[in-house]
Amino acid sequence: MQAATMRLNQNTLLLGKKVVLVPYTSEHVPSRYHEWMKSEELQRLTASEPLSLEQEYAMQRSWREDADKCTFIVLDAEKWQAQPGATEESCMVGDVNLFLTDLEDPTLGEIEVMIAEPSCRGKGLGTEAVLMMLSYGVTRLDLTKFEAKIGQGNEPSIRMFQKLHFEQVAVSSVFQEVTLRLTVSESEHQWLLEQTSHVEEKPYRDGSCEQPTL
Repeated sequence: MQAATMRLNQNTLLLGKKVVLVPYTSEHVPSRYHEWMKSEELQRLTASEPLSLEQEYAMQRSWREDADKCTFIVLDAEKWQAQPGATEESCMVGDVNLFLTDLEDPTLGEIEVMIAEPSCRGKGLGTEAVLMMLSYGVTRLDLTKFEAKIGQGNEPSIRMFQKLHFEQVAVSSVFQEVTLRLTVSESEHQWLLEQTSHVEEKPYRDGSCEQPTL
């Protein structure tokens, strides 16, 4: 996969029913993201270590610039639409990521999703964000297989991915995680397109908090 391909999303906004996906910029780091990742619960669920603000900025640059990563910040679409002039930072609820883990197979992407705001969990925002990212991965990044590695104790996330047709393929007692996989057959591709037929792709201007036309 060409380096530019995974970075296609740096100018892309995806508008769904429950969530809006926007590229991860440096403006998102200090206001919400850094605060989220201080949470011990989120560190446990995402197998992450606490980072300094400087390290979070470096991580953001990595996600933005590396050829093997693609990330979107997840915004609450209802809040985004209900508050004229609302900033992206005030509507942030989490993120969704794709990255290449197998240099021999550029059609395989590992997917992660985090709904960091507790009040926004269990409402289908994570499900729509994953569906939108899967569709984007297939149609824009030429991916045909996806894996999700989830902590064994994160039952809600495991169930969500299983509902999205992922099947468990491995369990690691060492890392205490479950690996689920989705192979996008022709029928799965059609199903994905149907599930995301409402999604609109719009141009995104870096640093702009301007709301899309709805």
